Amino acid sequence: MTSMNQDQIEFQDYARRWLEENRPPAPRERLPITPLEIMSEAHRDYLQDWQGKVHGAGLVGADYPVEYGGFGHDGFQRIANQEMGRARTPMLINIVGLNMAGPTILAHGTQEQKKSLIPGCLSGSEIWCQGFSEPGAGSDMANQQTSAIPDGDNWIINGHKVWTSLGHFAKWMILIARTSKHHKYDGLTYFLMPIAGHAGVTVRPLVKITGESGFNEVLFEDAIVPDNLRLDDVGKGWTVAMTTLTFERGAAESAGGGGGDSAHPVRRLVDLAKNTWRDGRRASDDPVTRDAIVERAIIAEGMRQNGRRARVPALCDHPMRLPLQQKVTGSEFVQDNARLGVEIAGAHSTLYKLDEAAPDAGYWPLAYMNSYGHTIAAGTNEIQRNILGERVLGMPKSK
Repeated sequence: MTSMNQDQIEFQDYARRWLEENRPPAPRERLPITPLEIMSEAHRDYLQDWQGKVHGAGLVGADYPVEYGGFGHDGFQRIANQEMGRARTPMLINIVGLNMAGPTILAHGTQEQKKSLIPGCLSGSEIWCQGFSEPGAGSDMANQQTSAIPDGDNWIINGHKVWTSLGHFAKWMILIARTSKHHKYDGLTYFLMPIAGHAGVTVRPLVKITGESGFNEVLFEDAIVPDNLRLDDVGKGWTVAMTTLTFERGAAESAGGGGGDSAHPVRRLVDLAKNTWRDGRRASDDPVTRDAIVERAIIAEGMRQNGRRARVPALCDHPMRLPLQQKVTGSEFVQDNARLGVEIAGAHSTLYKLDEAAPDAGYWPLAYMNSYGHTIAAGTNEIQRNILGERVLGMPKSK
């Protein structure tokens, strides 16, 4: 396996010290589980402030070029992500900007686009959302009906996007629109669309079963976007979107930031079991429960080692197998952990987050209901399994 050089070791020590010394006070309002459920301005302000500080300390954007708001290192961001996960610091709010918009702009953008837009992705000062899904374009993402009609140096956008996480706080959207009706794939173009307060753009919340409204629908009615905010060539939208999805699905590593600690949810399960009583005994004393938690720990360690292995080409039988399977294994890991948490809590898992008697402040039923968003987002896990079968195993396309 690869080892760290002296500069990386020193950066790891620095990151640990900085995170220990600069841990922010707890927010006044309980934070949601992920940035995708952020609803209140208090949440937004707290998390934007945190991301700005972490970026200023060099722990976000560590591997981006300096001219785009980064710090010009190589291999430092992964270390920073690991240390943030280990320290259990607050989440980074600009998840779309860091993991999708920033890397896509870096790969396909003009110098002007990179210099003007990537710094806000990294600092969190400009929140981004994703405009891919439509009422008729979910798993069939190429079935985009939102239109972009040229008008001089501008484009006129009309259409309807759904499941737009963070759309209510976003200043920008990565948007796919149809610029030709004659070609399904080559008729798509990718835009960097301003939406906050933009004429012709309406954002409406969508309330989930959890009661949260981090999702939205976004409607465009003769909204104008200048041509200099088009990303790559006209008709290249599908190609650019595949770059975005490669990062979103975990098949490429973003240099921006934002990471997790796969061992953390297992430790949380252990704490839950130790504090849950059944028939006068702790749940942690039950051998079946202990076995189930150990199984989760084994999977967590396997995921961690697969992540290390994926960075060593000589150890990979296919260069894309491990990265592409990350979306499936990661999302189902989250879901299965939440399911086990609900089982351990038993009848008490029917108590929701506003009930003072709810175990772990109602985390587990909330996590379980939210987990289905992970297995659906970025293309359903069924779609991802098809991709693995066709592109990695060479199996024929399913009919």
